[in-house]
Amino acid sequence: MNKIKDFLNYSFEISDKIHLDVKTILFLIFILLLTNFLLKTIRKVVTKRLDEEDKGKFKAIFSFLKYFIYIIVIITALESSGIQVGVLLAGSAALLVGIGLGLQTLFQDIISGIFILLDKTLTVNDIVEVDGKVGKVLEVKLRTTIAVTIDDKVLIIPNHKFLTNSLFNWTQNGTTTIETLDIGVAYGSDVEKVKKILIDVAKEHPRVLKSKTPDVLFMDFADSSLQFRLRFSINDSYTHLKIKSDLRFKIDKKFREHNVSIPFPQRDVHLFGEKR
Repeated sequence: MNKIKDFLNYSFEISDKIHLDVKTILFLIFILLLTNFLLKTIRKVVTKRLDEEDKGKFKAIFSFLKYFIYIIVIITALESSGIQVGVLLAGSAALLVGIGLGLQTLFQDIISGIFILLDKTLTVNDIVEVDGKVGKVLEVKLRTTIAVTIDDKVLIIPNHKFLTNSLFNWTQNGTTTIETLDIGVAYGSDVEKVKKILIDVAKEHPRVLKSKTPDVLFMDFADSSLQFRLRFSINDSYTHLKIKSDLRFKIDKKFREHNVSIPFPQRDVHLFGEKR
């Protein structure tokens, strides 16, 4: 019995004022195991009452909050065992400041992730544009958001960028978006014919919505061309580049068939001979 007591009372010297004995370590392990059991039970009970979308959000936020709970439990357990945690923290103040500065961006990402999950700024399959990059959201994590770009590259976006940078969510108001295509034709072209060709080409494309009729705007009398803008609607903006490419091929073909010229910039140079 005395050996057991001696073993439990055997202490490790951490500093001049702090000593950690075996019984405190065992007590701390027991408290952590108990806390882990209680947290898992709470998570199971709560997730059973949530739908699939909210389950993912709760698990992401819960995985972050549980670390704070563990820290509080450890500090409380050590204080109740007679260990002055404040003295230990004070002695490591410089180290903690350095760690805090290094983790500043990490905490920004995590807090931003919580806001994104709670207010539904982003959801899976949203088409977003940030820092000039466009991608479809695959997964919203606590620290990062995973998206795939149009050219099938994985885009990992730190969540703090959504709060500090301008974010364009192409699909937050629905999957239908209005796309535009700018076309220039030569001066002297029949503008009504140009308008009809552009609208017909858009209507013929299978991925352009028929529920919203395409329209054409006469934008400007430019230096070398008459500028038109074709407006049309699609329900998958992630494929807008492919659709616009198809339309350009068809427009070029139709213009050739109807003798509509697409001009290129040109400049007239007048040479004056020297008078004698």
